[in-house]
Amino acid sequence: MDAKVTLQNGMNFLGVPDSGYEVQLDASESQGGAGKGTRPMELLAMGVAGCTAMDVISILRKKKQEVTYFEVKVHVDRSEQHPKVFTNMELEYVVTGKNLNQKAVARSVELSETKYCSGIAMLSKAVPIHSKITVIQE
Repeated sequence: MDAKVTLQNGMNFLGVPDSGYEVQLDASESQGGAGKGTRPMELLAMGVAGCTAMDVISILRKKKQEVTYFEVKVHVDRSEQHPKVFTNMELEYVVTGKNLNQKAVARSVELSETKYCSGIAMLSKAVPIHSKITVIQE
């Protein structure tokens, strides 16, 4: 995998990975940015949430679970001191559907977090990652 970021102006960069989908990055206004893009550390947190979300929904579909709404919320605590690394990450899986099997949902999350999600596998070596599952029956 390859990617590049190219300075646009100020602290605004255009990120382009192999897939070709462009991502605007920018620093906060207090750091000289203009609010024209996502912060790099936000992308890192969203990347982990997206990685596990894709795993979980794929597994749930294979388990024939009737999911009508699905999201993964991510909350990250960061150090006050530079380099302001992540100190804690919490993922909340919110699964809504009809006749959902609680054990199937829990197992899907477990498989993602322990076997499939490369983002969790990498970051868990550096920061504690906790998860919570909310199942909503329609």
